[in-house]
Amino acid sequence: MGEFAQRRIVRKLDLEIFLSQIKPVLSPRADLEQYLITETVAATILLTAAYCFNDIIDRSVLDLGCGTGRLSLGASYLGASSVLGIDVDKEVVKTAFENSCRVGLYKKTQWIVGGIQTIAGRFDTVVQNPPFGVQKRYADREFLEKALQVGRAIYSLHNHPEPDSQLMEKLKNTPSRMLQVSPSPFLKKFIERRGGFIRAVYAMPMSIPRTFDFHTKAKHEIIVDLYLIKTRHIKK
Repeated sequence: MGEFAQRRIVRKLDLEIFLSQIKPVLSPRADLEQYLITETVAATILLTAAYCFNDIIDRSVLDLGCGTGRLSLGASYLGASSVLGIDVDKEVVKTAFENSCRVGLYKKTQWIVGGIQTIAGRFDTVVQNPPFGVQKRYADREFLEKALQVGRAIYSLHNHPEPDSQLMEKLKNTPSRMLQVSPSPFLKKFIERRGGFIRAVYAMPMSIPRTFDFHTKAKHEIIVDLYLIKTRHIKK
């Protein structure tokens, strides 16, 4: 399946249908902020990386905090040469492996149970949907720092700095549901101090279904920012 994907352009709808086959976490943990990234947002991230910046096809891809494998398996489906997913929750990693078997990509993906600090080496591309820091403040920064250490191109999803009803309305009326925005001054400084530079930041709407007992709405609409980052690692 992955080898076939390398020989053709994958439509967004086809990728979303593929991603919908990836089973979610059955018992998500609030402390790990295990929110399922939607098919639309995941497909947008992966297609942007693959076709706008050539960072997926024939590239080694690392998914930090992989969950059940939606970004990992999407990258493999699009033609990544290798994919490694890591998550501290052994149950979601088990589900990720089962998902890889279900969609026929178990030979092209590897999975690790452990903290992200166990990762070393270099990867062409890092994709990640890290915790937004709602339960543990600044949790996303640990992920971003590790990505900057090991990745050459990074696609990292972060919570938009503050609610913005006007931006949300614009996004809903934009066919691509994606608009370029300015980076957070803090994240910009954080990234640059660690040897990275921001290529672009894109805002996207994302729906979070009622997942935990403290959620009061059936669905919560938020804006997420996709950071496209390059580092100065020299490929050997």
